[in-house]
Amino acid sequence: MLHAVPTTAQPHVHDGVRYPPDEAPYYVSTHDEIDIFARCHERGLPVMLKGPTGCGKTRFVEHMAWRLRRPLVTVACHDDLSASDLTGRYLIRGGETVWVDGPLTVAARTGAICYLDEVVEARQDTIVVIHPLTDDRRILPIERTGELLEAASGFQLVISYNPGYQHAIKDLKPSTRQRFVALDFDFPPPAIEATILAHESGVNADVAQALVKVGERVRRLRDQGLAEAPSTRLLVATARLIAGGIPAAQACRAALVGPLTDDPDLVTAISDIINATL
Repeated sequence: MLHAVPTTAQPHVHDGVRYPPDEAPYYVSTHDEIDIFARCHERGLPVMLKGPTGCGKTRFVEHMAWRLRRPLVTVACHDDLSASDLTGRYLIRGGETVWVDGPLTVAARTGAICYLDEVVEARQDTIVVIHPLTDDRRILPIERTGELLEAASGFQLVISYNPGYQHAIKDLKPSTRQRFVALDFDFPPPAIEATILAHESGVNADVAQALVKVGERVRRLRDQGLAEAPSTRLLVATARLIAGGIPAAQACRAALVGPLTDDPDLVTAISDIINATL
């Protein structure tokens, strides 16, 4: 449903806050996601982006931050992410103890869009910290300082995760999910994906279309045990190698086969697809 790719536009970054670049991050829309996100932003509604790796979730947020002219704070969530990592902590600087805001606090103070990428990777006790920011209160309690921070105008919370990787132990609780408006992502239709590859890599239309066919056929191997389908991001990387003069088969082995699997049977199956298609 939602498709985006990298851009040459360079944002201005200061203290972890990305300010919109002059040029719009390249993004191809196929539905009403831009309008829905903009309406959510207008009404202060948090948004949850769901979809597989490399299908455009992060680029979509960057594009919307540019379109809405809002600064963007991005957090890559992980197992060790603590509440203090988001809200802030006391640090010793020059012999003095000073408070330093975390990225979530910075976003709430400045009215930025805060994007928590792969939020399900964070601990559940960390995720609870965002709850007061996702309802009508729009506040962030900072326990260590006693401050009750009211989010500035323009602040919006956006989270993303890949439902295909989730299970009973690592998933968003209903009490968290129901606080968000959900937008579903997927890989682009073939014609759009080919356009993206050509635009981002510089390969001609024939090569782009052939790589898209490879991607489509390899994605069907998920029924045969392939853990992750090849993303548009992987196809773009492969196309860039080809545009740089690397033979197509060699580029596919390096940028497509290698990152996907080490299983000998799957490597053989993917290689056969590449040879038959290219």
